Amino acid sequence: MRLLLVEDNAKLAEQLAKGLQESGHVVDLSARGDDALALAGVRDYDAILLDIGLPGRSGWVVLNALRGRGDLTPVICITASDTVDARVRGLNAGADDYLVKPFAFAELLARLNAVMRRSAERGPDVIRVADLEVDLPARRAKRAGRVLDLRPKEFALLAALARQQGQVLSRAAIVDRVWEASFDYDSNVVDVQIRRLRETVDDPFAVKLIHTVRGAGYVLEERP
Repeated sequence: MRLLLVEDNAKLAEQLAKGLQESGHVVDLSARGDDALALAGVRDYDAILLDIGLPGRSGWVVLNALRGRGDLTPVICITASDTVDARVRGLNAGADDYLVKPFAFAELLARLNAVMRRSAERGPDVIRVADLEVDLPARRAKRAGRVLDLRPKEFALLAALARQQGQVLSRAAIVDRVWEASFDYDSNVVDVQIRRLRETVDDPFAVKLIHTVRGAGYVLEERP
């Protein structure tokens, strides 16, 4: 895989790049947000490893800029912050995973492989549940013909539920499909994201499609 590693700590960047190259990957290095955006604009990457605490443009700004211009390259955020607010901010910005410093290199490889597996998974291009239409390639959802205004991670969550429509997904299963193991299954991150998703997908409509199954998780389905 060709990877873009964005890290301003020269020693850490060198160590990570060496390990990734020894694992068979091609690695481009960038220490600044502006340079990272420029590289991502002219080269195709399989994944981006993005430090949040960058000089100049922060990792948050870089991530928002990437998603804003339609770049859906998988992004793993690397940061020293492990607060719920930071996690939620990363999810809403469109991060695919979240790795907290310090971390073991083996964990980075495992997360990278998991992100790439999720990215490669294919199913029907368009999934319909009642009057809800989820267009996976276009990353767009409509309900009753109305385009839904969804943040990147909200769409990813909806897509995970749609792919398993009628089947209950536990919080752990949702994390595995949407964020991998970056987040504590016992935290309320999944519940917060489900609530926000409902505000767009369900609240404006009489028929509700996202249901809570007490003690089990969540399911997307039309109920009588």
